[in-house]
Amino acid sequence: MDITEDQIRQGEAEAEEQSRHKATFRAEERSRIQEAAIRARGRRKMNQRLVFFLFRAAAAITVTALFIIIFFMVKNGISAISWEFLTQVPRDSMTKGGILPCIVGTALLGLGAIAVAMPIGVASAIYLNEYARAGKVLRLIRLGINNLAGVPSVVFGLFGLAFFVTYLKMGVSILAGALTLGAMSLPVIIGATEEALKSVPNTYREASLGLGATKWQTTWRVVLPAALPGILTGAILGLSRAAGETAPIMFTAAVFYTPDLPSSIFDEIMALPYHIYVLATAGTDIELTRPLQYGTALVLIGMVLGMNMVAIIWRHRLRRRLS
Repeated sequence: MDITEDQIRQGEAEAEEQSRHKATFRAEERSRIQEAAIRARGRRKMNQRLVFFLFRAAAAITVTALFIIIFFMVKNGISAISWEFLTQVPRDSMTKGGILPCIVGTALLGLGAIAVAMPIGVASAIYLNEYARAGKVLRLIRLGINNLAGVPSVVFGLFGLAFFVTYLKMGVSILAGALTLGAMSLPVIIGATEEALKSVPNTYREASLGLGATKWQTTWRVVLPAALPGILTGAILGLSRAAGETAPIMFTAAVFYTPDLPSSIFDEIMALPYHIYVLATAGTDIELTRPLQYGTALVLIGMVLGMNMVAIIWRHRLRRRLS
């Protein structure tokens, strides 16, 4: 059967029409895909902006609360701050005088707690991260550390009273209080140190071992210096918690009143947190001592911020040296 030229032209036209339809369909499909991608990117950007807004709002609320607290303390306590207030002992049933024994006692307790907790906490974190084998026992140990971090401070105080003060016969003393605060700070220091050790790249360890160093030499001379800024972060957190606690020291170290500065680690002391508690609840004239309460709280905040600032500056210098 012969095919005429009209039929050929008709077939070519139909093929060209089909090709145009296919091209139009592909273009429309690409356009739909591009529109869907644009909408998806828009949703992602909107979700990102929303999440970032929530993060910024949370940070702003935290900073605002901090400034409100500091402003409130400064407004109500600055009138009590003077050289005599910082260098004299309390007088007239603690309605006059200063808080020198409280400042000295708080500093000794905080430094003693860190001296106790840092070696034990860092050594425990090194063992858990560098030497312990993964398994059920390691998971149980980490679970115990996490649970210990959530124990109320008053429980640590009762433990210190029963074990250090009574069983070991240390009495109410700086040593018993420092050991109690050190035990309370251990979970924070272990957790921060372990995270700092995990942040050290494994290539550091592999390079050291490849050069012939032992496991301990690698840990001591390579891993620990690289993790030291993070370890100092744990020390800052532990020191802040130890310096501001009241319940543990009221059972183990602090007393209502003593005008004498401690001469040994077995002496009882006054401390700023417990002094604030005494002035606010058991003073002879609570309203008369109200400025002293705020002034003592302001000094405590200043001490904690000062100790933190020193540690932060030290950490910053270490990071610059390592980088």
